[in-house]
Amino acid sequence: MRNFLVCLIVCLVFGCKSTQTPSSKSVLNPKLKAKQIIKAHNKQKADFLTLQSRLKIELIEGEKAQTHTVTLRMERNKVIWVNAFLNMVRLKITPEKVQMYNKLDRTYFDGDFTLIEDFLGVELSFSNLENLLLGDAMFNYRTNALEKQLHPKSYALSPKQQNALFEVLYLINPGYFKMDGQELRQLQRDRSLKVRYLSFQELDQQIFPKKITIKVVENRQETTLNLNLKSLNLNQPIRFPFTIPSGFKAIEL
Repeated sequence: MRNFLVCLIVCLVFGCKSTQTPSSKSVLNPKLKAKQIIKAHNKQKADFLTLQSRLKIELIEGEKAQTHTVTLRMERNKVIWVNAFLNMVRLKITPEKVQMYNKLDRTYFDGDFTLIEDFLGVELSFSNLENLLLGDAMFNYRTNALEKQLHPKSYALSPKQQNALFEVLYLINPGYFKMDGQELRQLQRDRSLKVRYLSFQELDQQIFPKKITIKVVENRQETTLNLNLKSLNLNQPIRFPFTIPSGFKAIEL
């Protein structure tokens, strides 16, 4: 169940077409203000209709590690769809609900975002997850609501007034202004979510993550998810089939 929850935070991005590595001078400009940095970042948001990919996922929990390759499909702002080998596990996320079934143990889930919110401990929306997976700021702030912090390699931004339940930190690349990383911390509950974007790729004059590392820490127990791009296709006609097989047992939270 925990493996499914972790994968839920992460699924998305990439497929098959000639891509290039975007150039980055990686030189910080100390004169840039926080609102200029976040405006430049927002201009880099990808604009597409559909996305399809093959993605290699490595999940590490303690000394245990497992690797999976899945098919990912996405319709911008509407659907994230994941399918494992031989349709053994299928997941569909929309702005309204989260659905999943697992043929290995004949279970299913059909409900709202409380499944994800319970795992992270914060209220999330479809757009929050989409932003996270595409290398964009997870939460949308007014341009004057953020302030700069010192960091040797990235533009570090955080809210001037942090949420009472969690703290947010953004690390923005000084070359192409996509995320180098973003962090969500809940000090009172000893939880944190740390995302690092290790490399990016450029396709159709847009920039997408290529390699991502996600670490979820709760009560000093760490789960790491490594995502490795296999291929990428944009704006192709795709379907999102999903039907829960009969006789499966509902997952109880």
